[in-house]
Amino acid sequence: MKIAIILNGISRNKKTFYNEIHPLVAKEFDVTILETGYAGHAEELANQAVAQQFEIIMAAGGDGTLHQVTNGVLKAESAVLPTIGVIPLGTGNDFARTCSLQHNASQIIALLRGFQPKLTDVGRIICFDMDGKKITRHFINVCSLGMGPEVVRRIVKNSRSGGPALTYYVSIVSTFFSHRPQEIYYKAIGSEWKGRARVIAIANGKSFGNAMYIAPDAKVDDGIFHSFIAGDVALWKFLVYLQKIKGNRKILDPMIHYHTLQGVELKSDTPCLLEADGEIEGLLPAYISILPKKIYFLR
Repeated sequence: MKIAIILNGISRNKKTFYNEIHPLVAKEFDVTILETGYAGHAEELANQAVAQQFEIIMAAGGDGTLHQVTNGVLKAESAVLPTIGVIPLGTGNDFARTCSLQHNASQIIALLRGFQPKLTDVGRIICFDMDGKKITRHFINVCSLGMGPEVVRRIVKNSRSGGPALTYYVSIVSTFFSHRPQEIYYKAIGSEWKGRARVIAIANGKSFGNAMYIAPDAKVDDGIFHSFIAGDVALWKFLVYLQKIKGNRKILDPMIHYHTLQGVELKSDTPCLLEADGEIEGLLPAYISILPKKIYFLR
């Protein structure tokens, strides 16, 4: 098998990859390492790897690296797409967590030896970029608006020396104080909501933001999204709910809503950012739909 591993060049776990994972995997398989050098590079490398007929393209990084690799693969003009995989080396690693994957050489080798990739759903977003141009993007884990994009911005700016759990917790709590809930219109088949939202998340995987389980019942291959809507929740409630969500428990509150859906339209009267898999993608209005069993994923 011809395997490309696209490595996030600024990953804090890059040494672990080169010292503990790559040597063992390379002993058994034909592996080419493609290391990113700038923002968006993983998407370019993945697109090129499809053209070079790699059978497997693995993202060695976090959810953002996997997001870029997925978009790069799906952007390719190829009748046969490669299998996508992930070696979780990032801060959140939420999609890998949903799939019970670790940055463990033994697990990676076992998956490659057995090679039974599974058809996996992907989300499609049609929204607008910062210049007002309509764009189409894809996501594999979760996309969100409200606090989600603001947390992403803080994660990028802040030091991550305290570890992923503390980094995300501090970023989420500090975002709460600065973020102002926006009026959002949410419309899906069978469900409709309008109000001031702190968070709206559309999930293919179970969690985002480093194990924030906003969709504990989600499956990545059932053709269904799970949505999480948090209205204008008070701070003290938010802090309590944060711990429950981290504990993989649903919240019972009239301002918290859970739905299942296959597509949703999101609108706002004021500029509202949308992020996907930890990457800022664009602005509302947006239409988000699921593409059932769109890719083969090594899990």
